[in-house]
Amino acid sequence: MNEIKNYNRTKLACYMGFITQAISANFVPLLFLTFYRSYGISYSELALIPLVFYVTQLIVDFLCAKFVDKIGYRKSIIIAQITSGIGLVMMSFVPDICTNSFVGILLCVVIYSVGSGLIEVLCSPIIEACPFENKASMMSLLHSFYCWGAVGTIVLSSAFFVIFGTENWRVLVCLWAIIPLYNVFNFATCPIEPIVENGESMTILQLFKTKIFYLFVLLMICTGASEASMAQWASAFAESSLGVTKTMGDLLGACGFAAFMGISRSLYGKYGAKIDLSKFMIASGILCLCSYLLAALAHLPVMNLVGCMLCGFSVGIMWPGSISISSSKLPKGGTALFAFLALAGDVGGALGPAIVGNVSQLMGENIKNGLLAGICFPIFLVISVVIIKRKEKQ
Repeated sequence: MNEIKNYNRTKLACYMGFITQAISANFVPLLFLTFYRSYGISYSELALIPLVFYVTQLIVDFLCAKFVDKIGYRKSIIIAQITSGIGLVMMSFVPDICTNSFVGILLCVVIYSVGSGLIEVLCSPIIEACPFENKASMMSLLHSFYCWGAVGTIVLSSAFFVIFGTENWRVLVCLWAIIPLYNVFNFATCPIEPIVENGESMTILQLFKTKIFYLFVLLMICTGASEASMAQWASAFAESSLGVTKTMGDLLGACGFAAFMGISRSLYGKYGAKIDLSKFMIASGILCLCSYLLAALAHLPVMNLVGCMLCGFSVGIMWPGSISISSSKLPKGGTALFAFLALAGDVGGALGPAIVGNVSQLMGENIKNGLLAGICFPIFLVISVVIIKRKEKQ
């Protein structure tokens, strides 16, 4: 009985880890206009902040494949919590003491991005290694906490700004930092099992020689792009389509998207044992395609918003589902597999929104036209899952 309780503490630590990642990814973008007004940072410079965030995560994902097994999971995940907390705390004062405030902001972003990248790579295999039944459902439930973390970050931050004023954002960022710093204790004391026994995990070279590995990489790129293309543009899309304020755009767009994604992951976490994961992934990919078409082509603004939220529901299973499919087909992939899956997901997360933004610019600054370009990602995702399913039958 004590062992079960201990593994439940492992779950709690990983849930809080994903909430930490959600704070890192979603809080600072809420301050873009504040940075623009307070520090005189241009829009082009502001656009570099999410780019630096994802590029740092990409580098961390790659390094994890080589060094996490040497350092150890516990030390690595504790480092993730510390860097996440310190980076957030530094954001409250470093931009003000730096000669160039923008450089100070980027420094803080890099530090907490290191923590976010480590969390992304490590929490999934930590849960995968625990003796839980129905790993796919557990993985989906784990990743739902990123969504609820995003919703909480946006809603609570918006409420804080309404009550106390945006000028007190430095206090709020320190309050958010309490979560990862407290979670250091959780990861220091909870049981963490090895994902693969020592000496049995595949090397990077062995992974690269495995043909199906490249299908998993393509699957994760499409997953990251399908999710991020809508998520990153959801607020701006809601503002432009519905003509609402920035706050309402955040709540209806980004928050609505994240909430529906969380609902999807929670539902699969509860009922996933009764559902074929591959079929559910294919259905989700088709629904994602339809939601992009609805968001881009519907004439009624409310239907555009419905398309945005449906997209959140459709992509919910894609990231945790892709990880579950990949780890079940390559059970000895070890840390390297999870690291490269996270790397591929982040590549898609950076590539998708960039394509949407550039197409929007080329098509007369029309976000709907940009989103229409995003339909290629769910199409390739469905094709990838179908090929994997056929190979499984063979």
